[in-house]
Amino acid sequence: MRALGVYLGGLRDARGKRRIQLVGLLAIAMLAVGAANASAVIVRLHGKTVSYEPLPGAFALAQAKPFASKPVVYHGGPVMPSNTNYALYWDPTGGPEYPAGYETGLNRYFEDLAHDSGGFQNTDPVLTQYKDEAGEFANYNSHFGGALIDTDPYPSNGCSAAPICFTDEQLRAEITTYVEAHKLPMDLQHEYFLLTPSGVESCFEASGHRCSDGTKHASYCAYHGFIPIAKTVIIYANDPYVDGLNCDFGEEHPNNNASDATIGGGLAHEHSESVTDPELNAWYDSKGEEVGDKCRTFKQATEYGEPLGKAPDGSNYNQVINSDLYWYQQEWSNEGSECKQRLGHSTPPPTVTKVTPKTGPASGKTSVTITGTNFEAPATVKFGATPATEVTVTSSTTMTAVSPAGTGTVNVTVTTSAGTSAANKKDHFKYK
Repeated sequence: MRALGVYLGGLRDARGKRRIQLVGLLAIAMLAVGAANASAVIVRLHGKTVSYEPLPGAFALAQAKPFASKPVVYHGGPVMPSNTNYALYWDPTGGPEYPAGYETGLNRYFEDLAHDSGGFQNTDPVLTQYKDEAGEFANYNSHFGGALIDTDPYPSNGCSAAPICFTDEQLRAEITTYVEAHKLPMDLQHEYFLLTPSGVESCFEASGHRCSDGTKHASYCAYHGFIPIAKTVIIYANDPYVDGLNCDFGEEHPNNNASDATIGGGLAHEHSESVTDPELNAWYDSKGEEVGDKCRTFKQATEYGEPLGKAPDGSNYNQVINSDLYWYQQEWSNEGSECKQRLGHSTPPPTVTKVTPKTGPASGKTSVTITGTNFEAPATVKFGATPATEVTVTSSTTMTAVSPAGTGTVNVTVTTSAGTSAANKKDHFKYK
């Protein structure tokens, strides 16, 4: 028996209405959660029911679900005391290709989470308040296990909702085969994120009633679950390609890459819920909503919080992780009964009000004095998207950095543990 949690944000039902629907599905054995644990977001198969809340994209902005202030409650299962994340790309010869930069962007996200592990400036530290009966906390103890390339050929379609379509049973079988063949870890400290390219879709069951966003029966953006193997377990998440689809509705792309859609449209959500509820028997509320579900409100104030600034492409961002910019939902905190994008910081993000000199050669190596507010060490400086060298914070209002090579006019931005300075006309530096 298996279990999985589903991310349904931004989806549209046949009539464009918000609903909670119970649907009896007869098919494969997938989920083992007690009948009393009925949920708006936990799928139940094997002759049981499916109870979930698909919220439409554009419709959601006008008629979003109300903010839910009830706490998540502990139900006796384990949390993940640490998480080593693997990006598993299923990429057989002749299959659809991933777009340029997609894999790099997703790998960088996992690397950034690992780099800032133990800090408090993104959503992961919000999860550390949740513990299990063994006394383990959902610590911000994150690692990147690496990018895994699965070249096994695709099996025959298990569902007919798309030209390439696999059931969850097929996905679990492939993940299990790959993990066992490569002798990879199977426990509550490791998770495998299955990342497929555009055109590779999935359904919960062969009848294809509930499927990924790129199908005619779209019902989910991503989901997480577990696979019992003898006396251990494989924790996994299915994150289909969603760039430009309903799951990407209203999302910001601060890296100007399709990977932004996957991160904001499900991956970050499933990561947080896996850490706090890996076997779907730990932390969720009276409606069965996990820490991510409770903050999928389709209202910026509760779902995303206040933007921290604008990325170079003009997109909002609300997360700064290892000096990189991201936009994805907040996570629920029982402490304060609210959604949080970070644990907080006593100092606001830095601002840049002046750079001197304002010009320098394209080869770089110009010593630039940066004036502003809320500077603190350690800090990083970027000229456009390129990091500067020899960064020195001399006071809360002054710092210096040596320009990298570049072209054109760029924004000089400063990142500290409190965030990144918002781009503005006063931070321009021109390469000659």
